[in-house]
This record gives sequence, structure tokens and C-alpha cells, in this order.
Amino acid sequence: MKTLSGLVVFLATGLLTAQIQAPTNTPTISINLGNSAGEAASNSIQIFVLLTILSLVPAIFMMFTSFARLTIVLSFLRQALGTQNVPSNQVLAGLAMIMTFYIMAPTFRAIKTDAYDPMKRGEISLEQAWDRGAEPLRLFMLKHTREKDLALFIRLSGQPKPATRLEVPMEILTPAFMISELKTAFEIGFLIFIPFLIVDLVVASILLAMGMMMLPPVMISMPFKILLFVMVDGWHLLVGSLVQSFNV
Repeated sequence: MKTLSGLVVFLATGLLTAQIQAPTNTPTISINLGNSAGEAASNSIQIFVLLTILSLVPAIFMMFTSFARLTIVLSFLRQALGTQNVPSNQVLAGLAMIMTFYIMAPTFRAIKTDAYDPMKRGEISLEQAWDRGAEPLRLFMLKHTREKDLALFIRLSGQPKPATRLEVPMEILTPAFMISELKTAFEIGFLIFIPFLIVDLVVASILLAMGMMMLPPVMISMPFKILLFVMVDGWHLLVGSLVQSFNV
């Protein structure tokens, strides 16, 4: 969590000095942005950049990390179990977020060590820190992006083909990474559905053979699917498989 906070500060970087004054007669709030007009304009730009980046943090978190794949797979699991809103969306999002912090910890640590800490000590400029900080994230995204998806967006952009994968610009790498993550998540979701689908078919066949056609098969199969998931220690297997999918 400390690493993520440092990363957000690095992205939003800027020194803001705010003073709140409250006279006794009229309740007002004033913000002192500097003594000179140039300094005030500079700090105003910093405030704008800070607010813009803070509003984009959720989108950045989903587009540049493992969060999207984890969320989709967990949603597939809930649908396969047929438990409707159990676990709830908040629980699934919280689990996906915690797993994302775990999976992305080496990348966040590299950004903090290579970019944020040197910039904080005044050893490098903001532009140099930005370039250094983007490199670990780029390597993570390239590792999990298919060549086919990269080729698609390079062709759609009309730009010449880069000599190496490391030269692919972020505006091409980002959508290619998202498509690759969606494909992988749907593949994992399909594999999750298979054993539960077999349970549904068996229960439906038994009910049909017994002539109990008015009884919804889902009502009978759901407890068996939950029992199957618990007996095989499903959460352990699923979480372990998801983490391993990012280590390939």
C-alpha cells in the first residue's frame, strides 16, 4: 500500500501549499498558491494535473495491471456456481484488488526504486523519472501481450512496424494488452465452466428420468456445485492458477 501511495505521488508530483483562512465575520476559504504571478500559474497547473491523475487512477489501475483478468475470471466463477450475488461484487472486487497488489508488487517496487526515489532525492528530473517509471510497467504489459494483438493495432495505427517489442509505443501497447487480457480471461472462464456444466447435465438428466420436469434443475444442482467446489479446495486452486498465469 505504501508503494502504491508513492506511485500515485510520483504520477501526480508537485508541491502544493494551501492555507485556509476563516475570518470571524464571513466564512471564506482561500488558497495561497504563491507570491508571484508566475508561481501561482505554475501551482494552478500542478493542481489541475493532480486532480486529472487522481480521476484517472481507477482507469489506469484496470488498464495497466492484472485487475481486469482477475475480475472477469472471478465473475465467471460466480456465474458457473449459479450463486447469483454470492460472493458480492464488493467482495470480488476486493479480492481482485488484493491479488493485483500481490502480482504487481515487483513492478510497483521497481517503479518506486528506479524512478520515484531518485526523483524525490533530486537526482533526476520529472521527465527522466517518468521514462524510468514507465519501463517496468511496459515490460509487464509486453510479457502478457500477444504478438497478434500488437500487430493488429500497429496495422490500424498506420505506423511503421517497430524493430523490437521494446520500441512499441504505449498508445499501441495499451489496447493490445487489454485485448490479450480479455482473451486469456475468457479462456480461463471457459475451463471453469466445464466441471459445473457437467454437474448441471447430470442433475437435469436424473430429474428428467424421474419425471420431475417441473422442478428447476438449477435449484438442485447448485448445492452439488458448491459442494464440489469446496471439496476440491476451489479457492486455493483458482487463486494459485491465476497467480501462476502471470508468471508464465
